[in-house]
Amino acid sequence: MFLPPAADQFGATLRLAQTADVLGLELVSIQDHPYNATFLDTWTSLSVIAAATTNVRVFPNVANLPLRPPAMLARAAASLDVITGGRVELGLGAGAFWDAIAAMDGPHRTPAESVEALEEAIAVIRTLWTPGHGIRLQGKHYSLNGARPGPFPAHDVGIWVGAYKPRMLRLVGRLGDGWLPSSPYAPPEQLAGMNAIIDRAAAEAGRSPRDIRRLYNIDDTFTAEQLAGLVLNEGISGFILMVNSDDDVRRFAEEVAPAVREIVEEERRGPKAPAVDRLGVIPTPDDGTRLSAERPWDESKRPTGPAPEADAVYTASGRALGRQLIDVHDHLRQELNKVRSLVKQVADGTLAVGDARSEINTMTMRQNNWTMGAYCESYCRLVTIHHTHEDRSLYPQLRRGDERLGPVLDRLTEEHHVIHDVLERVDAALVATVGDPKRIVDLQDAVDVLTDTLLSHLSYEERELVEPMARIPYHY
Repeated sequence: MFLPPAADQFGATLRLAQTADVLGLELVSIQDHPYNATFLDTWTSLSVIAAATTNVRVFPNVANLPLRPPAMLARAAASLDVITGGRVELGLGAGAFWDAIAAMDGPHRTPAESVEALEEAIAVIRTLWTPGHGIRLQGKHYSLNGARPGPFPAHDVGIWVGAYKPRMLRLVGRLGDGWLPSSPYAPPEQLAGMNAIIDRAAAEAGRSPRDIRRLYNIDDTFTAEQLAGLVLNEGISGFILMVNSDDDVRRFAEEVAPAVREIVEEERRGPKAPAVDRLGVIPTPDDGTRLSAERPWDESKRPTGPAPEADAVYTASGRALGRQLIDVHDHLRQELNKVRSLVKQVADGTLAVGDARSEINTMTMRQNNWTMGAYCESYCRLVTIHHTHEDRSLYPQLRRGDERLGPVLDRLTEEHHVIHDVLERVDAALVATVGDPKRIVDLQDAVDVLTDTLLSHLSYEERELVEPMARIPYHY
């Protein structure tokens, strides 16, 4: 995450960091522009974020070297790394906006001087992180005159350099643990040429280019497929998203990042597996069990869609959508089991607090009837909402994507109407049972029919739609 630094919204920034921490993201960063009076100090903000999180690593993206003396920067980063148990990294930048830096009593350097200063700063920082005696380093911009090293970081803190011009890129190749460009200044089509400069400089310095980790600051316009392409073709190994809302964080953590990993893993595995294996999810089969002799529809007349094609192209987001459909269906199945359990307990009288006192038993039964009623009503509404979303959003897009699915989608919509009628019947039986406990038998019959129709429908829908959902683009 690349979080907003504005002073008037730190509460929201902290919440975003905590959301990233809970959702399993790895890095939280804040830009560093100390001359901007509307921004909070970066190291102070990172310290509070680190204290309020457990898992994420924090770092400046990137530290403004001209206003951050490297000796103090080394001690600050090492201190926070010790305090957090090894959750700090260091992004370094040579500087920009020189007039603003000079206004804060910082140096006004030429491009050549800024590169020199950055190289000296990296030496200062690494020396202070290395055990030893009094250190003496003489540089044009930074020196150490007998300073003692320490404190020492809890882990090997990476130094990632924000760089764009050839001279800076060569410095990354010689000295950096990683490269940290931003997409607005280094668009995807320029990465190959920049990487080549870094790789060549690394080889000339006796380093392996593979040892330099490439990260990339991005906005939310990149798709999972584009990001996976940057991993496979440009060697990018991490993406840092500029965010402004919880929705940005959740979408990136729960949809985009898993999809990128899946695409990359699949590509690296080699030749494509059969279509059914590449879906990565198995539709829930219908085991054929039926609880009622009543048949609201003829299952033998259900149409089927086209068979999966061996060369079908499945997107990670499409596969994720199929998994999401099955997850929703599994939730409905679990809720249906709860409804059935409530009805059975009421019918059996097993929810009574005790059999010894009939009044307590009666009161408990009334409460159980009320609880069951509220639960059934809520469940019926949940099923209806799910089916309405499918009819109005999912099905039309699938129909446009593959007209061969038309008969299947028509049949699924017809079954939604039938299930709606069955739900209405459950409601009516419920009301009657609350007024007359002997009507519990009618309620059980209605729930049996609901079970048969709903479970059969969910399996049919998964069997027919999970595959096309993986290959037809879907937009919420």
